[in-house]
Amino acid sequence: MTGRTTRPDRGGDPPSRPAVPTMPDQAGPPDRETGGLPPVPAPVADPPAADPAGSPAGSAAPSAGPDGEQATARPDRAQYGVCAFLALVGGFVIIDALRVGHAVSTADPIGPKPVPILLGVLLLIVAAIYAVDVARGGAGEPEAGEDVDLATPIDWRTVLLLIGAFVVNAVLIDRLGWVISGTILFWGSAYALGNRHYFRNLLIAVALSLVTFYTFAIGLGVNLPAGVLQGIL
Repeated sequence: MTGRTTRPDRGGDPPSRPAVPTMPDQAGPPDRETGGLPPVPAPVADPPAADPAGSPAGSAAPSAGPDGEQATARPDRAQYGVCAFLALVGGFVIIDALRVGHAVSTADPIGPKPVPILLGVLLLIVAAIYAVDVARGGAGEPEAGEDVDLATPIDWRTVLLLIGAFVVNAVLIDRLGWVISGTILFWGSAYALGNRHYFRNLLIAVALSLVTFYTFAIGLGVNLPAGVLQGIL
């Protein structure tokens, strides 16, 4: 029979299919310089060898003196003056305490000697420890916590106003009494420091003066001058 295409029998083998080419893994475009070859990783440098002393070869060695010895930090000899001053004060306190008589009473069974002697001994110990630290090269760290501009000139107006407030208090405390002179002191100090809430500062100053007056009188048994308010307070 001509003019007809033959179909394979259903029971025969299926027709062959063309092979699908496998795609390589996703890779970047070939490098023109390497000719399509993958890049070669750079060699890892070996760590520097350590010298016999134990420090790496690349580390800076301590400077040596003229005789070949390593230079060490020199102690600040000016600090020895502070140590001597502390030791001198401690010795003076102990000597002055030993001159005190044996004033012992039932109200004070210990007496006046032990406390100054203890303070003098502590001063001597501090001076000795400080001297050892200075001899070993110890040095104080610079102060970095305060935000102070040393180039800023002194505010003499504020300084003079504060001095004036203290002088007025010292002159008027016996005549007017602590409550009035203390009020002037507290109010004047707030004004000198730049606070301009006049009425509120006046109320706070009066309250502080009254609190300190009664604290000394009742808590410590010290009567501050009442002045013109004698008999009222």
